[in-house]
Order: sequence, then structure tokens, then C-alpha cells
Amino acid sequence: MIPKAKVKEIVSKHSTLEKELSSGNIDSKNYAKKSKEYSDLGNIINIAKDYLKFDDDKNGLEQILNDKKSDKEMISLAEKELSNLLKKKELNEKKLKIFLLPKDSDDQKNAIVEIRAGTGGLEATLFCADLFRMYEKVCSKKKWKIEIINISKSEAGGFKEVIFQVNGSNIYSYLKYESGVHRVQRVPSTETQGRVHTSAATVAVLPEVEEVDIKINDVDLRIDVFRSGGPGGQSVNTTDSAVRITHIPSGTVVSQQDEKSQHKNKAKALKILRARVYESEKIKKEKERSSNRKSQIGSGDRSERIRTYNFPQGRVTDHRINLTLHKLDEFLNGEIHEEMNEGLRLKEQDLKLKNLN
Repeated sequence: MIPKAKVKEIVSKHSTLEKELSSGNIDSKNYAKKSKEYSDLGNIINIAKDYLKFDDDKNGLEQILNDKKSDKEMISLAEKELSNLLKKKELNEKKLKIFLLPKDSDDQKNAIVEIRAGTGGLEATLFCADLFRMYEKVCSKKKWKIEIINISKSEAGGFKEVIFQVNGSNIYSYLKYESGVHRVQRVPSTETQGRVHTSAATVAVLPEVEEVDIKINDVDLRIDVFRSGGPGGQSVNTTDSAVRITHIPSGTVVSQQDEKSQHKNKAKALKILRARVYESEKIKKEKERSSNRKSQIGSGDRSERIRTYNFPQGRVTDHRINLTLHKLDEFLNGEIHEEMNEGLRLKEQDLKLKNLN
């Protein structure tokens, strides 16, 4: 049972915001925030109102059933309506519980995604590139914009590392479930005996962090500049344009050399650094609050093996929810990625509801 006082708060807040927004007396800074809150409440307001009048509706139907003057047809209709009312109440209660669950403040943010080749040598770098192409297709279908921050290519044509930002609506709430170790099982093109090899890549999804989200003092940073190396053309290598930033308190180090401009490399490096330091602090706080952090599906644990892509059997398995889809090609093309993501979202909601209860 959800306390009625909690549900009354939803209705009262919705009514208050409606009056404030229609009054026109809100400054522009608060207007956007209150409009968003009002819109969110609008998705649940009718369910909240139905929940509050459940007892009155139930009592009215029970009176008909207990009234000796009621004829058989009226009793039959009342019984059917009462049955539907009880089912509706159960569904409404679950929706309200989900709405009242603690929200992740980062869900609405853009995301920075880091993919790194793990065990498996050159084959792992090819898989790293496969994962990047998969996310490119998912983002394209959702009309999200990708901005490349850094790419380090391998001799085989894959990626040792790729870092990119995804911009759009509620990005982090979707992509956060991708954090962890992705494992691939397939026969590499260089394998002459036809043996299946296992390789891995690590994905880290970080919320984009603004300066207001986390304070990083200049005195806590060590900034080194050096001459860029590797691919990028001769012009890249003629100046000390590459930047390495170390956040001394946490030991976090970020290097950036994609751009010819030292200023642009520094800006990109700071963006990644802020996100990593913020994520580290967030994980530390969550661990302090909860001794059972594994109950959070979107925990961002980079060491956890979350998914296996098996090419010989044409299947992809997510180990957190024991879901196997025998449509590997479609999954890598971003066509059924939503199906996996929905399963992960529902599983996390169920775990949170159990903890709430």
C-alpha cells in the first residue's frame, strides 16, 4: 500500500505548479525547471486521482452488491466493475511506486561513452570498432547526435580506444546500462584452424558534467603539454598541442591529442576529466548509502561482465537479466537494441521496488 498522503502530495504539487505557471510571475530561470516538473507530474496525475478515489468507488459498488433490492443484472455489472476496479488499482499502485522511486539526477543528461579494447589483442580492437558502429546505429535511429572526442586506431583497422559524446534527450538514462565488460566469441579472420576465440572490450558511460555539477579547483590540476604522436598528419606533430591533465586528489589522468589546437585539446580533456571525477565521487557516495550496490542494474561497474556476443550461434546474451536474443546481426545493427534496454530498465525498477518494500 502507498500512503495516501504521498499521493495527495502529487495532486497538490501538480495543482500548485499549474497555478504558478499560468500566473506568469515566474522568472525565466525557474520557468523551465517548473515546466519540466509539471510535465512529469502530468504523466501520473490521472492515475494519482484514480488511486485516491478508489475507496469511494469500491464502497459504492459494494453497496449495490449488499443491497437486497438490487436485481441480478445490476449485481452482475457491479461484480464485473469491482473486479476491473481491483485490477486497475493494482496496476495504478505499481505505476505510482515506480514514479515515487528515487530518481537518478543524471538521467536527463548527455553522455560520454568510452570503449576500450580488452583481452584478445587485435581481435579485441576489431570488436571495439564493432561496438562503436552499433552505438552509432542506435543513436542514428533515435536521432541522437554523436561527437567524436578521441579515437586511437589499431594496426588491424579496429580501435584501441574510442571516446565520444552523445547529445539529445534523456541520453544517460538509456546508455548507462551499457557500462561493463562486453565479451565476443567468434572465429577471427586470421585464424586458419577455424577455432573460436574469446575477446573483450570495456564500455564506460559517464554523464556529461557541467562546471556547476562538480567543483574542480585549478590548484588540484597538473597540466602537461607535449608533442602529438601517431596518426594525424605532419601538421599535428609540429607543435606542442597534446595535453595531459592530472587531477591530483583522485589521481585521474586524461590525455588528449586529437586536435591541432592545444586549447581545443585542453577543453576536451577537461570535459572527460570532469565526467570521470564526478562518476568516481558518485559511486563512492552510492556505496556509502547502500551495502548492496549490485542491486542496481545501471551501476556502471566497469569490471562486471554484462554481455556476450556469440557469432557462431548468432546470439547475444545479457547476463544481468538472463536474456538471450537469437538475432545478433539485428542487434549489432541497432534494430532490436531497445528490446534489451527495456528488459534492463524493468529489472532495475523491480529491484528498486523490492528494496522500497
